[in-house]
Amino acid sequence: MDWETLDSKETFQAALTASHEQLVVVFKHSTRCSISRMALKLTTSQWDLPATVRPLLLDLLTHRDVSQNISEALGIHHESPQMLVIRDGRCIHHANHHHIDPTAIKAYL
Repeated sequence: MDWETLDSKETFQAALTASHEQLVVVFKHSTRCSISRMALKLTTSQWDLPATVRPLLLDLLTHRDVSQNISEALGIHHESPQMLVIRDGRCIHHANHHHIDPTAIKAYL
């Protein structure tokens, strides 16, 4: 699986628009956090979802403003690491830290 880089508010807005046509998954990743590294590695290695799911990776240390924008737009408190599943412009599932499980996404396909 290939992560699409989420590096601007415009990219996030485009993903919100796309969520009306496809499931969007945002992974908020802190490059300085060992828990985040493990959760990202687990998510990447266990990713067994159709190509129609759009995976976006946000580097929190570089793009904190985008993370804040996501939190405000979706009404979800920021955590790190955090996985958000978005459909029709709304967050329909979110998990953080050790609760991140990519297999949980299958319930929303």
